[in-house]
Amino acid sequence: MLSKRFFGSGGDGGGKSTIKEMRPLLHLLFPLCIHWLAEEMTVSVLVDVVTRALCTGGTTCSQVIYINGLEQTIVGVFKMFVLPILGQLADEYGRKMMLLVTTSTSMFPFAVLALNQSKEAVYTFYVLRTISYILSQGSVLYIAVAYAADVVDTRRRSIAFAWITGFLSASHVLGNMMARFLPEKYIFSVSVCLLVFSSLYMLLFLGETVKYQPSQDEQITLWSKIGRTIRKRYTSMKESGHIVMKSPTLKGISVVAFFYKLGMIGIGNVLFYYLKAVFGFSKNQFSEILMVVEAGAIVSQMLVLPVASALVGEKVVLSVALFSAVAYATLYGLAWASWVPYVSASFGVVYILIAPATFTIISKASSSEHQGKAQGLIAGVEALASFLSPLFMSPLTTLFLSSHAPFNCKGFSILVGASCMFIGFVFACFLKIDSASAKKTDVETAEDHESPLLENSGGSSSREL
Repeated sequence: MLSKRFFGSGGDGGGKSTIKEMRPLLHLLFPLCIHWLAEEMTVSVLVDVVTRALCTGGTTCSQVIYINGLEQTIVGVFKMFVLPILGQLADEYGRKMMLLVTTSTSMFPFAVLALNQSKEAVYTFYVLRTISYILSQGSVLYIAVAYAADVVDTRRRSIAFAWITGFLSASHVLGNMMARFLPEKYIFSVSVCLLVFSSLYMLLFLGETVKYQPSQDEQITLWSKIGRTIRKRYTSMKESGHIVMKSPTLKGISVVAFFYKLGMIGIGNVLFYYLKAVFGFSKNQFSEILMVVEAGAIVSQMLVLPVASALVGEKVVLSVALFSAVAYATLYGLAWASWVPYVSASFGVVYILIAPATFTIISKASSSEHQGKAQGLIAGVEALASFLSPLFMSPLTTLFLSSHAPFNCKGFSILVGASCMFIGFVFACFLKIDSASAKKTDVETAEDHESPLLENSGGSSSREL
């Protein structure tokens, strides 16, 4: 089957061309902002809801730390395979369809908590959210990045990606403001309504950037279709791996992304429970900390990043942001007073630039036809990190928060996460930057040699990938 890109070709002149490029991007950003807002407004409330249902006395217990770690481990195992496949499907069947599939899964787990918050409901929530996370955690963002790469010129991609992550931060600020002031009993109901609205908006107004042409084969049996699909997915996966391994930039950024996610995801899984156990933080404090991070992140991503990328390049931006992430985690791990987490959170204004800088480096090192494959495969590497991090972060956090800790350092597990991110920082300093526009990959070169044969064959233009 052959996917053909039909969006953004031609040129009407500078101003009109820019307007034409940004219009479909706005139709992408608005529903995604609503989607992220709806998810974020539940984050700070979930800690209280889960601990109330599963822990005696409503304080943090090892059960909630382990169940979060188990969820992330299961999600990580499946995402290693699912995320690259979603990237391939987005290249072949369309970005819009995959965005609808991934975003719509989020409404079901929150609908359970909107109806009931008993222990049984919380367990059901975790089961449904695990399935939702396998499909949507990480994939929504990188498919959105691939969509933006379709409609925005290469020279303006870093700005487009900065706007995507900037809107993500803006939606997080709004979500945390709603969580701060909206009564808890309404939060999950409002979240579900917003999630439904965002999916409907994309269905009605978002344009497609990839045209799917079905195969002309007829009278094919079900088993033949299944076998062909498996072969196609295997071939496409191998092609994705070939694209990444042939590029020093993609190979290097995958290592950086792995160690960064190994530390940051592990910290994210236990941080709120650590703060609740050590400083007695609740919904209001969690919302305030998140707002500190995201409010400054809007400015840094939408205004500072485009200027910094133009002046020093994405590699320097990535390195500085990673160093900031190490400082962020170190301060959390050594927090000696309740005001220190707020100071630590301020480093989020800088480390938040890691995501758009990474997306830009991957996009520039990939051809236009392989945006989904490259972003998806590296997202799969990050999923491997999300599988591994709870295996050591959850036991370490539980041990050092208990009375049986080998020494007095309640944030020791967070310091371990900081060490992982420091390794990513070292690799980022030695990252080699190349561009897909400067040279073609072996896969693309082979396709160029094959194209005259396909044109002269006079047969069907469809081909198996």
